Amino acid sequence: MGSEGREINAERKLRLLCLHGFRTSGEIIKKQVTGKWPESVLEKLDLVFVDAPFPCQGKSDVEGIFDPPYYEWFQFNKEFTEYQNFDECLAYIEDFMIKNGPFDGLLGFSQGAILSAALPGLQANVSDAYFKVVVSLVLSIRTFSDVCGFALQGVAFTKVPKIKVLIIIGGAKFRNPSVNEKAYSSPIQCPSVHFLGDQDFLKQYGTELVDSFVDPVVIRHPKGHTIPRFDEKGLESMLSFLEKMQKDVKEEKQEIGLDDFLVIEN
Repeated sequence: MGSEGREINAERKLRLLCLHGFRTSGEIIKKQVTGKWPESVLEKLDLVFVDAPFPCQGKSDVEGIFDPPYYEWFQFNKEFTEYQNFDECLAYIEDFMIKNGPFDGLLGFSQGAILSAALPGLQANVSDAYFKVVVSLVLSIRTFSDVCGFALQGVAFTKVPKIKVLIIIGGAKFRNPSVNEKAYSSPIQCPSVHFLGDQDFLKQYGTELVDSFVDPVVIRHPKGHTIPRFDEKGLESMLSFLEKMQKDVKEEKQEIGLDDFLVIEN
């Protein structure tokens, strides 16, 4: 009885899908995270690492530091306003989450962080769209086909549970107007912690991303575009965030989550 009681009271690890940086791999981000973060953080996390769907189509910045193969989530132009294989990327991640989930949230670095930070907003639009459909039908404002035509266009991640937590390292916002509107049009409610490096070339854009979130936790470090080690203040902030999220997720599991029922079947 005592052992069972301890298991019930123990906080469950947060299960996070980890999305690596551009032209790296799941194995590389695994080495970066587990090699730099202390056990006091890692013991609170159940991390799952996955390779992006597309083999790297050019030189990787980590050649000579980490062994290949290298992968990329999608391709983009110099201005980061046009993307190739973006829908395929989203479908790939969602399919992985269906087959290997459930997940509490996402951990992302660089290109993986840009993706991770956008997904709660894209997913929230599913619920918003669903309510528009229901309300419109009830009020007979539009026909079902008319409502679905505008409400369900472009939303994502309809087949997986709500993303409940984010860890964003070296992130930024998408610059494509259509993606931007869907991902950041409303303040992002998902609890998040953001790592901002003083020497990171994405620092300005990471700061803009932070402003899109409600009550984000920000951990600053003196390094560049990298997964950093913790200083004392950063570690305290991270542990506090993770402990709170463990409790919140545990309490949510004890209730019937409405969002889990707002899954729109194809």
